[in-house]
Amino acid sequence: MEATIKKGIVFDVKKYAVDDGPGIRTTIFFKGCSLRCWWCHNPEGQAPKPELMYKRNRCIGCDECVKNCPKEAITHVGQRVSINRDLCDLCGKCSQGCPSDALVIVGKEMKVEEIMKEIEKDEIFYDESDGGVTFSGGEPLFQPDFLDALLEECRGRGIHTAVDTCGYAPYETIDKISDKVNLFLYDIKMMDDKKHRKYTGISNKQILENLKRLAENGSNLLIRFPIIPGINDDEDNITKTAEFTLSCDIKQMNLLPYHRAGIEKYKSLNMVYKIAKIQAPSNQDLSLIKEKLETFGLRVRIGG
Repeated sequence: MEATIKKGIVFDVKKYAVDDGPGIRTTIFFKGCSLRCWWCHNPEGQAPKPELMYKRNRCIGCDECVKNCPKEAITHVGQRVSINRDLCDLCGKCSQGCPSDALVIVGKEMKVEEIMKEIEKDEIFYDESDGGVTFSGGEPLFQPDFLDALLEECRGRGIHTAVDTCGYAPYETIDKISDKVNLFLYDIKMMDDKKHRKYTGISNKQILENLKRLAENGSNLLIRFPIIPGINDDEDNITKTAEFTLSCDIKQMNLLPYHRAGIEKYKSLNMVYKIAKIQAPSNQDLSLIKEKLETFGLRVRIGG
C-alpha cells in the first residue's frame, strides 16, 4: 500500500510549537492511547475514535442542538443540555448548528498527504530554527502504520522528526520506526510498577525495557519526567528515575510540571478527573527536584 493513501485519526495539528522538541515545530496529535494516566491533560486523545465534546461554559441554551439531532440523543436539562452518548452516532449535525461552538467533534480521519500539506506550510520555519515535526497524542505508537508512513514522508523531505511517546508498544513496532526518528521524547512516569499500574492502568516493564533497547541501539533520546505532587515526586522515585536514566547512558531530562488545564476537558467528555484536589508544583519544589537530579550528573530543564 502506498504511503499516500494511508489514513489515521488525528485530533489536533498545532502550529509553531516550541515545547515539543528543538526549534519551531508542527505537532500532530494522534488519537488513541493504551494508558489512562490520572493527570492526562489531553483526555480527548485517549479513545481511538472521534468524540463529541460539550463545552458547558460556552452553551447559551438556544436548543439548536436538540432540534438538529436526528437521533434525539440531546435533551435540555436545567440550564444545560444532556447527551446520551449511547444514542449519538457522531453525525455532527449538532456541532454544525451550534452558534457558540459549545459542541465540537474532536478527532477526524486524515490521509498522510493531508498531514504533509499542513507540514509543508511550515517548512520555512523549520529551516530557520532547526525545528521540524513532532508526533504526539494520545500515543502515536497506537497507530503504528500511520506513524510509519508519515515518518517515511518526512525523511524523504529531510524534515527533522520527533516522537513524543510513553513507550508502550511491542518493541518490534518501535524498532520498525526508530531509524526514521531523529529524536524520541520518552516519558518516564514512575519506577515502581505497582504504582505505575495504579496511576496509568498498565505495567511499566515493557516501557522501561523498550527504553533500554532504544538506548542500546543508539537512538537519540530525551527523557520527559512529569512531576505530579503526591504521586511521583517523592525522593525514592526521583532517585530511581535518575539512576535508571543514567543506566541507559542518557544524560538529558526535561521536567514537565503538572497543571490543571485539562480538567474542563474531562467535564466536556463526561469523564471523571481523579486528582482534582492536587495543585501544580511550586517553582521552589521544581527547583529542588531539578537540583536533586543534577547531583546525578543529568542535564535538567524545567518545561518541554
